[in-house]
Amino acid sequence: MTPPPDRPRCAWAGTDPLMRAYHDTEWGVPERDGRALWEKLMLDGFQAGLAWITVLRKRDAFRTAFAGFDPQVVARFGEADVARLLGDAGIIRSRAKIEATIGGARAYLETAAAGEDFADFCWGFTGGAPLAGDGVTLPTKTPLSEQVSRALKARGFKFVGPTIVHAWMEAVGIVNDHAATCFRRAEVARA
Repeated sequence: MTPPPDRPRCAWAGTDPLMRAYHDTEWGVPERDGRALWEKLMLDGFQAGLAWITVLRKRDAFRTAFAGFDPQVVARFGEADVARLLGDAGIIRSRAKIEATIGGARAYLETAAAGEDFADFCWGFTGGAPLAGDGVTLPTKTPLSEQVSRALKARGFKFVGPTIVHAWMEAVGIVNDHAATCFRRAEVARA
């Protein structure tokens, strides 16, 4: 259930009902499932250079196009799949981002094959606990996002620069950057 529109929210939630619903129910909630963390990281990669609402409006189409973001399936995508995805008007048709997602599935599986759980890897940078932003500033990158970005790149991920990584860390609750005045800040902190 979405709260009434008069509840104080982060300014970026705006007035778009889809964006508000995302803000009110998903953004900043700690995600502990490795596959879901990977999916959200891939979607944030598709956001590069675009507004998040663009990805959000296409998220269901992305899930269909990328086999429910099942890394086992996506890792086996070949050139015919890339061509199919480039022709899919329901998603963002960037060859580099599509290929980065396929490569990201392979990197995800290689991490697992090396005995490292992706969720443990992601949360290991904060000792497993969410970090709280100051509630006033909304940074686009931090020393932590730079560190995580380097670690992801070292594992073969692409479209994981520090700005994308910071946005992803906020989205999946590794960092709670809800505004101090936002009704979700305390709710997310308790999650």
